Amino acid sequence: MNYQSPADLKQALVQRAREIGFDDCRVAAAQAPSHAQEFRAWLDAGAAAEMDWMARGAEKRHDPQRVLAGARSVIVLAMNYWQGSAEMRNADCGLRNKEIDDRMTESGGPGRIARYAWGDDYHDVIERKLEQLNDFLETAGGRQRHYVDTGPVLERDFAAAAGIGWHGKSTMLLNRTLGTWFFLAEIFTTLDLPADSPQAEHCGSCTRCIDACPTGAITAPHRLDARRCISYLTIELKGSIPLELRPLVGDRIYGCDDCLEACPWNRFAQTARETAFAARPVLTQMQLRDYLALDELQFREIFRGSPIKRIKRRGLLRNVCVALGNVGSEGDLAALEVAARDAEALVAEHAVWAIEQIRTRPRVNGKTIAKV
Repeated sequence: MNYQSPADLKQALVQRAREIGFDDCRVAAAQAPSHAQEFRAWLDAGAAAEMDWMARGAEKRHDPQRVLAGARSVIVLAMNYWQGSAEMRNADCGLRNKEIDDRMTESGGPGRIARYAWGDDYHDVIERKLEQLNDFLETAGGRQRHYVDTGPVLERDFAAAAGIGWHGKSTMLLNRTLGTWFFLAEIFTTLDLPADSPQAEHCGSCTRCIDACPTGAITAPHRLDARRCISYLTIELKGSIPLELRPLVGDRIYGCDDCLEACPWNRFAQTARETAFAARPVLTQMQLRDYLALDELQFREIFRGSPIKRIKRRGLLRNVCVALGNVGSEGDLAALEVAARDAEALVAEHAVWAIEQIRTRPRVNGKTIAKV
């Protein structure tokens, strides 16, 4: 299809992106990302921990031409996944929020799961939409390569350059209308599209995200040590969660939203149009100890098409054991004792730890005090 000018093509692209469900579509020049050197220093400091794939793709992350030869533009897309307020979450989804962290508990509760993982896997949802945009761009003569959190891209740098948002002190990207609750995706293209302007930062003196981090993983504004981040510990880490960090994980069994939830810009967040990100009913029904009864087949069935599937049964049950060690009670011991004999050594190890935590935890009026 012929367009009178690159500006006309870009306008048509933005319209098409919104039609298929993206909440923002902007363009950055295919230039070296602004934090390329800082990223290298971060890797050299070991702050990526076991995420070796980040180092393997480091050179491509520094140079868009290594991603797509002849790339002229990077199209950056944002998709909202916000599913309502914390109060709505508790009423409709049954997932706990941090206002009730300090209560005494009869059972472990359902555990906390990062909002982005409540529904279907965003990789699958967004990939299908990117393929539609790729088809559109091919009709304009472009060659493309697209990613949704799957390729060697410093995506927040390109998103900030395109004006999708600005770099928050948590290292997350912030947007005036979406707050912190959005996914990013990128399309590298050989088409030369007019670039958008970045927007100014609007964090000011606020440090709520830093103060909210349960483990002190945000070591300074714009600097995060993955080795202490609960999202890393419960998702990316394949082995044992360090003993000293287990009590700080609280009842989180997949990811952590604390630094996001603390951001004042979220007061403008609107419920997502994409229904695939709504919470799956199973997450509203299962208590922590129920997860320990899942065998491999049941795990795969329940979490088919969910981001949670990526950590496998052993990873989820490891996290559940840690959560029960922090918020569980005597009523959870029977399930944990079975888990302590699990064929997966990783699960058994964390179950033994949880049993010890529950048995040695102080009690008030006959109830075990949750420790988060």
